[in-house]
Amino acid sequence: MAAWEGKKYKLEKSENLDAYMEAYGISAETRKLRNTLFPTVSLVKNGDEYEYTTAYTTRNQVMKFKIGVDFDIDTLDGKKIKTVCHFENPNKLIQDEKGGKGGKIIREFTDTELVATCITGGITAVIHYKAV
Repeated sequence: MAAWEGKKYKLEKSENLDAYMEAYGISAETRKLRNTLFPTVSLVKNGDEYEYTTAYTTRNQVMKFKIGVDFDIDTLDGKKIKTVCHFENPNKLIQDEKGGKGGKIIREFTDTELVATCITGGITAVIHYKAV
């Protein structure tokens, strides 16, 4: 069983997130708002489809995907881009963005935490979540 199955993870802290969002082209207003949010995330498998949910106080953002199949997502600033996900191992989910500024998000799950490494334009941010 993968470490993420049946778990939720709450944002605990981030490193260099504002610089990452700026390099990604996110507006100052949206960056300021995003830096005040502490969402809970989860990954659920339904057959051959996955749902990665980011739950905020007022809404949820759900990314539905199949491994290796391109799909559209909305960026933080509302743009649509193509992306694709694959597992490097059962607990390391890699998301490659093909549109916009491009980039990569590497999510590494354990029983106690999720560490998301976000890369775009030579800028890297690391986001730490704690299992709840």
